[in-house]
Amino acid sequence: MGLWQLNADTLARSRFVLSSFAETFASLKLLHAGVGAHPGEQVWLRDHLPGYQGLLAADPVTGALVRAGLGRSWIADFFCPTQTDRESFAETVARVRETRPQDARANLRVSLAGPLPAALERDDLPERAARVLEYVWEETVRPYWARRRRVLEADVVARTTQVSQGGWAAVLDALQPGRTRWLGENRLQINLHENPPREISGAELLFMPVTPRAGWASWEEPDRYAMIYPCAGVLADHGGRPVPESLGALLGPSRAAVLTLLGSPMSTSQLTAVTGQALGSVGRHLRVLLDAGLVERRRAGRSVLYSRTAAGEVVVKAAGLETHGPPVGPETPGPRGENDIYRS
Repeated sequence: MGLWQLNADTLARSRFVLSSFAETFASLKLLHAGVGAHPGEQVWLRDHLPGYQGLLAADPVTGALVRAGLGRSWIADFFCPTQTDRESFAETVARVRETRPQDARANLRVSLAGPLPAALERDDLPERAARVLEYVWEETVRPYWARRRRVLEADVVARTTQVSQGGWAAVLDALQPGRTRWLGENRLQINLHENPPREISGAELLFMPVTPRAGWASWEEPDRYAMIYPCAGVLADHGGRPVPESLGALLGPSRAAVLTLLGSPMSTSQLTAVTGQALGSVGRHLRVLLDAGLVERRRAGRSVLYSRTAAGEVVVKAAGLETHGPPVGPETPGPRGENDIYRS
């Protein structure tokens, strides 16, 4: 298994980052796989997979580059740099473009675990990699970035609360169940691949959620390491799961959207982030649902959490929709930007 060894100070200084580049690379991986994990991804693929496939069909060299760069168990280093909070998407892609051709080819041999195809023995691979990343960002991610950013913020809010309530071990075990685990004795399992342990004590450690069901480890040795993980499934899927017309007619579409998300406890800030509704509107909807006995609230530390009552469950099930909420989160949303940092 892949292991990172880190001391307590490194873990304590770690932070959550919203990364436009990680979101774009995860979307590239989804386009490459061509199969969605839930209805939201399937709708997105329906809209964007034909254009992506057409791009690669018209440029077989770039198609071969993407296949080689994603590899089977290793991503070519130059293709997927670790974005920092100080970089824009364009600045991160610029680093891809500036890679020396011989380094790009060497990275691809590692990801392929063998020799390069003859078609990739050329010097313009970094430029081609940068162009395909720019295409994925501009055509398939940027139009949705405002909503995706809200979803990622909601996930980060939940994770940071879990750190304060249950400690880092619970959070790390839940990032990618079955793949990531805190093993104790300063050891973090990052994947199931048999690679030598890496000592990262003293380095910058980042955790980056993405909305596609993708995850990987990334680093800029020896200074920066990142774990990219899929955000809570219900958050990523919400855009592809509309509120039933019957429930919307009964409660109003916005209020019904709030009720359907409360299969597990959520805070007002999470509901605001995921639905895109104003904080005041969410508060009014919750008050009506409370008065009707469809939701209940309880305090967890500094947070007030809302969830459906038994009556609320009956209403949702009668409408033919059942959902489960994301992990618990606090009341205060984080700042918003292309790349945002959240301290644990």
